[in-house]
Amino acid sequence: MPAPTAGVAAAVAPARPVRRDWRGQRPFWGGLLVTLGGAEILFTLRAPLPVVLHMGMQGIAGYLVPAVMVLCGVLIVFNPAQRLFYSFMAVLASLGSWLTSNMGGFLFGMLLGVIGACVTFGWVPDQPLRRGRARRERRRAQRRAAGSGGAAGPAGA
Repeated sequence: MPAPTAGVAAAVAPARPVRRDWRGQRPFWGGLLVTLGGAEILFTLRAPLPVVLHMGMQGIAGYLVPAVMVLCGVLIVFNPAQRLFYSFMAVLASLGSWLTSNMGGFLFGMLLGVIGACVTFGWVPDQPLRRGRARRERRRAQRRAAGSGGAAGPAGA
């Protein structure tokens, strides 16, 4: 009798490539970095530290600039067709956070935002796979074809 977890593993295994395909069709890591940078700046604004330098020119800008960064990061991930505009807005908001929000979240949030915006700006959809990745994909496809050649799987017992 097969282990009870064999059915669960077989059901979960196909889900991973689908998630990886979804991430591969958009600038996921750039959007994530921009979102994390904006969130870090928002958290440093509310920090109960005596080190907090200033909140912004009129106060609202200290919250508006990182909120724009978070919004741009989310939109980069979920609307990759407009990634160039969102990455441009994200880099402007990241650099603007230097003046408005504790020197850009003590420099860390600003750097995350700028790096994420640059990664997003450089992302190209439908580019061919690199040599190593293409080789791994071919091997994986060959293993799947060899594994499912004659076996019907755990259909019944």
